[in-house]
Amino acid sequence: MTDPIADYLTRLRNAIKANHRIVEIPASNIKKEITKVLFDKGYILSYKFEDSENKQGLIKIALKYNPVTKLSAMIHLERVSKPGLRKYTKAEDMPKVLNGLGVAVISTSKGVMTDKEARQMNVGGEVLCYIY
Repeated sequence: MTDPIADYLTRLRNAIKANHRIVEIPASNIKKEITKVLFDKGYILSYKFEDSENKQGLIKIALKYNPVTKLSAMIHLERVSKPGLRKYTKAEDMPKVLNGLGVAVISTSKGVMTDKEARQMNVGGEVLCYIY
């Protein structure tokens, strides 16, 4: 697999379209950090990191849906920085997703965080994905 983050987002997208409650994703450190950001911002109900017989492990994510309309909390997941074309940004030029209603996940020297947190800490980095 050449792009594990794109695979992560695609598995989430497919699970949402199929109205699954739980999705299992092979774990990596960057995927764990993105999952924590999604949980902190309220896009998922819960998550659990499981070790398996192989060293990679699994991430189990409980997806969040509106109880009345049955719509997912995540409407759009978009990979920005790809292996063939990396996208980096400075703290001053940090992207705003839907005028601040969405979240841009940024990989910085201080860890994986949202665009708002990176702007507050005055650090730039690689723009991993947009979520709204």
